[in-house]
Amino acid sequence: MSDANALTGDTDEQLDRAFLALADPVRRGIIARLSRGPATVNELAEPVSITVQAVSKHIQVLEAAGLVTRSRDAQRRPVHLAPAALERLTAWIDRYRLAHEQQFRRLDALLAQPDSTTGQPATPIEQEKKK
Repeated sequence: MSDANALTGDTDEQLDRAFLALADPVRRGIIARLSRGPATVNELAEPVSITVQAVSKHIQVLEAAGLVTRSRDAQRRPVHLAPAALERLTAWIDRYRLAHEQQFRRLDALLAQPDSTTGQPATPIEQEKKK
């Protein structure tokens, strides 16, 4: 397991399944709907122009990725968002985003240093900021 994955407890395979599941717009729509609360397969199928069976298959993919769960409530089987799984994905993405932001801040600082020949900031943007 790489250092990046060790921090979140995710394996490459789990990340792959989650990102693959989220690659589909219908599944992203299901996740968006579930962010407002649990729903049945029929309720999730209402706004989309595909069959209940197709929505059920999409839910199975989301379940296999650990992004949703199902429970039993009498005759209903509501689907629930698994927020902890989404938080792990966000943490994984944030780690790389923060590293890139730090690199850009260092580059900005370097570019803001005065040019040794003119004494002016190295970039036109920095020159404008000084005016």
